[in-house]
Amino acid sequence: MSPKTSESGGKTGGRGGAMTPARIAVLVLAVLALIFIFENTRTTKIRLLVPEVTMPLWVALLATAIIGALCGAYVTYLRKRRG
Repeated sequence: MSPKTSESGGKTGGRGGAMTPARIAVLVLAVLALIFIFENTRTTKIRLLVPEVTMPLWVALLATAIIGALCGAYVTYLRKRRG
């Protein structure tokens, strides 16, 4: 039998969809971040290098969270590629 047709249902390596403590922690932190973002709905002034813009605070917080997540995903990608 090949590894893909074994009794394990085609999954190899044990990296299936199991909820590990690390995945649960990341999920909880993501939910808390979203709650924090959407609780802060007032408008604020933000300086973007030169221009000053007025936008809802939740938009700025969400954009910052997305940029942080993309940076984290990129670092993770680089580590997997090298190692």
